[in-house]
Amino acid sequence: MRPLRFVALGDSLTEGVGDPVGNGWRGWAALLAAGLAPEPVRFTNLAVSGAQTRDVLESQLPAGLALRPDLVSVVVGVNDTLRRTFDIRAVAARLDTVYGAFAGQGAVLLTACLPDPGAVLGLPGALARPLARRQRAVNTVVHALSERHGAVHLHACDGAWIHDRAMWSADRLHPGERGHRQLALRCHALLARAGLATGAAPSPEPESPAPTRAARLWWLATAGTGWVARRCTDLLPQLLRLAADELRHDARGTSARLDLRAAHAASAALVALSVGEWTDAA
Repeated sequence: MRPLRFVALGDSLTEGVGDPVGNGWRGWAALLAAGLAPEPVRFTNLAVSGAQTRDVLESQLPAGLALRPDLVSVVVGVNDTLRRTFDIRAVAARLDTVYGAFAGQGAVLLTACLPDPGAVLGLPGALARPLARRQRAVNTVVHALSERHGAVHLHACDGAWIHDRAMWSADRLHPGERGHRQLALRCHALLARAGLATGAAPSPEPESPAPTRAARLWWLATAGTGWVARRCTDLLPQLLRLAADELRHDARGTSARLDLRAAHAASAALVALSVGEWTDAA
């Protein structure tokens, strides 16, 4: 009997950023892999920092299908929300293709919805709310497509853990070791209830100390400045326009229109997938 094959797709979260081990990253997916079965699991992590849904579709999907996994995790979408090119219809179409390809191959699909980066970073309301709407749209799509393709789905977009600083790394955007362990533990519990994880659950207790305030300041002064600079050239001009629009609607008392517009866009993206399938079948 061949060992269980687990393949992880996604961005820096699944790559393991925030959970350093040796000269690299470990992360929630590797922690989960160790508890999937009593015997060793064949684990391959294809996730790449900065990946968007397009990268998962074009690069990670073919490599993942070639490995013919028994279990595959697909957790991606936050980086799409942080780009000026954000298009929820394109995100939905790409995720539907990726989910469907693995489901069609017989793999168990593991997905997750995630908190919006504005809340995690603690951005001011006018800047945070547009990002929150984008992430809610992505989560709406992930929820619907996870159900459509029979995925095991982790609801991780809200809860006290988001605001617990002990869960987060020095960059305030990625989980630290404790946060990665929480994600692994919650995924393991879902898979165990479905009879898909038979090994020991990951420990929630970290092996390394949490980052100090000095470490967080060092990240902001070094790697953090580069991250902010890259986002400024890509997202910030558009985000400032969105924030100005937010403030205008606040002043008029019409902010609910922005929420409705975002919700409608997510619904339309899902409807477009159904219409496209009907057209293809015809």
